[in-house]
Amino acid sequence: MYIKTEEEYSEVVERFSDMIFRIAYQNLLNIHDAEDAVQDVFLKLLKQKNKCFHDEEHLKSWLIRITINQCLDYKKAFFRKNTVPLEDLEIPYEQKERELMEELYRLPKEYRNILYLHYYEGYTIKEIAKILGKKQNTVNSKLTRGRNQLKKIMEVENEGEL
Repeated sequence: MYIKTEEEYSEVVERFSDMIFRIAYQNLLNIHDAEDAVQDVFLKLLKQKNKCFHDEEHLKSWLIRITINQCLDYKKAFFRKNTVPLEDLEIPYEQKERELMEELYRLPKEYRNILYLHYYEGYTIKEIAKILGKKQNTVNSKLTRGRNQLKKIMEVENEGEL
């Protein structure tokens, strides 16, 4: 499957831009940086004229991997070293999702990406391992550790409310 025409490219952008934005946002924690990352991901796709995707899942996996790598590049960039307190974050989700995403942001990135891909994008452990280029056992253990850490964070939050 090649993306050759402007119409095919527009269809891919329309279909995957929300997912790419959410992944970029949950990695960068800044709406404007996430929007920039989305643009850069789709520019990379546009430059991949000779890239053959086996099917839609292959394309989707490629986009996710490129998005995560783009976010890592943004974080390494000198001018992006400024940090923002969690209280100042703009979270573009519904209220119920926002509360869970705030808890998810407190996790280390290695767990956050795996939990996000599993629960929000619906990927299996095997699919996440393939996308991230990691072993299934590694993904499974990070998913378990991430769940446990998230549970502890939520328990501490709930104790504070009582």
